Amino acid sequence: MFYAGVDVGSRSTEAVILSKDLKLCSYGIVDTGVNGTEAAAAALEVAGKRAKVRREDLVSIVATGYGKKQVPFASARITEITCHARGAFYLFPETRTVIDIGGQDSKVIRIDEAGHVVDFAMNDRCAAGTGRFLEVMAKVLEMDLSEFGSIPHDPARSAVISNLCTVFAESEVISLLAEGRAVEEIVCGLQASVAERTAALLKRIASVSPMTMTGGVANNLGVVQAIEARLKIHLQVPESPQIVGALGAALATQNLR
Repeated sequence: MFYAGVDVGSRSTEAVILSKDLKLCSYGIVDTGVNGTEAAAAALEVAGKRAKVRREDLVSIVATGYGKKQVPFASARITEITCHARGAFYLFPETRTVIDIGGQDSKVIRIDEAGHVVDFAMNDRCAAGTGRFLEVMAKVLEMDLSEFGSIPHDPARSAVISNLCTVFAESEVISLLAEGRAVEEIVCGLQASVAERTAALLKRIASVSPMTMTGGVANNLGVVQAIEARLKIHLQVPESPQIVGALGAALATQNLR
């Protein structure tokens, strides 16, 4: 008996397979592309091959994320707020606030001692402070995203990026380059910009520590460091932060039994 969760995001799709005793067996990550249904099937196939689990071995499959309605083989569909809370609590039971920054939106979630959602706030109206924001800026700086993400945050060398809007921030970055500012200083400024946006969201839910960061942007070392510096806290970051939503969806299959 195995259980699966699929998280169809705007940029990538993840699938997680759990054993009957809720142990992580495997996961798969693929680009979402233009077809969420195909991406969901592909991610689940990758996870299935790694765990040597066939689709017919899965007792139930829960879908979540931006494209959860595009998963026709799902047994149920659950909001990503609930799934990220479940996934983070499973990995770090002491967690009380979850910061999830994905490709197109960011969200902060307050949970209680049982892992239940108490409150949340989202930025889903624009790309400011999201993975897409960082992708655009990396392109302007002519950097690979992995190279961009590996630059450590240094507040002392941080250029001031006053605009949170992606379009205006892009113009600001171009102006800073024209002034001769070092690329590393601009990257630090962008990291600080994401941290400022995150701090503003956290104020809306009266966040408390310990905090866990999930989503693909949690792989960005500099952004994690910038948020820690801005909030004066230590963030718990899973080994594979982008699969936490799918993990929470897989855990939610227990409610279907």
